Amino acid sequence: PPLEGLAPASYALCLALLDVDTPLWLAPAFDTPIIRANLTFHCGCPIVGTREQARFALLDDSELSDLHGFELGNDRYPDQSCTLLIQLDQLDGGPHLTWRGPGIQSENQVALPLAAGFWGERDARNDFPRGLDAFFLAGSSVIGLPRSTRVSVAQTNTVAEEFA
Repeated sequence: PPLEGLAPASYALCLALLDVDTPLWLAPAFDTPIIRANLTFHCGCPIVGTREQARFALLDDSELSDLHGFELGNDRYPDQSCTLLIQLDQLDGGPHLTWRGPGIQSENQVALPLAAGFWGERDARNDFPRGLDAFFLAGSSVIGLPRSTRVSVAQTNTVAEEFA
């Protein structure tokens, strides 16, 4: 059943990924008594007060201009980084992006409605193998963005600017 404040995809991903070993940080938009109680009961995940403690973070688009504090893992254990669960109103309508990297046969075209500042924040925190993985969620849809994916934005002069 739906949970007030969470898109079906966000709720389903939380139920699938969170457990007693995955501390969760909630952006203010999701830090409600209903969401806290539901996720701690159904997932058993501890809700943490700081970004530094989180293995997962549930964010909305108002939190994407500053990604400081989230754990990036380390060269030996990159899997200890924080995974961002980013709920949006929709997963299209933004600038056209090209994604390339492991698991993508040639390239994927994506048009997420994100402020350009997000890509700079992601780039500043991705030093492969360390970095932030992200899932973008809207309604019942999900798009995953591993830290290994290279994102480029098409420019009007056909030159692409690449974000690591």
